[in-house]
Amino acid sequence: MTTVYSESTTERIPGRAWTVRLHGYSDRSVTVTCTTEGCRMPPRSKDLASLRAFAARHAAAHARAATVRPNAWCHCGSQHCGAHPDIKAHCAGAVVMILRHDSTVRRVWSVEEVCETCAPLIPNATVLARAARPTRSTARPAATAAPAQVPAAARCAGVAGGFSSPSATPADTTAGPARRSRRTSQRADRRRSGQAR
Repeated sequence: MTTVYSESTTERIPGRAWTVRLHGYSDRSVTVTCTTEGCRMPPRSKDLASLRAFAARHAAAHARAATVRPNAWCHCGSQHCGAHPDIKAHCAGAVVMILRHDSTVRRVWSVEEVCETCAPLIPNATVLARAARPTRSTARPAATAAPAQVPAAARCAGVAGGFSSPSATPADTTAGPARRSRRTSQRADRRRSGQAR
């Protein structure tokens, strides 16, 4: 399986999907198929338990080998959101890799690149991985200065409301004189000017 993604492009590309399926026959034998033509499957057998375990491992191998592509379209959306027909949604958000497997039917495993909006709406889906966020350049523009280093003791100082103030120092945390309201000082000024008349 060569499904590792190595390109870095901004052009949108179709979301990928791999489906591993068990097919049963009237003689109680089973085969495993994969939508990827190059995958080698074991021969038809009556050992359902071992072929079911193989199918689960094979789907997991596709998921491990594939890197989620951040510029992929939602595979679910490309299928007109047929995986969740009762819940309408508009595809949006980052790309995630999911594994769909109904534990009661236990015949089909699907690994798909879908959007964050569709992923929680798809029954029996588990998010396996998320697309890597684009890396930002570490070089800063010349006009931007590096922030000043704050001593560790100052970083621990807290302010009301549960937030911390990186610029507070231990001296700043002591209570200072109460500030007078601007409104109060304006009223006092009016009273004084009214008494002078």
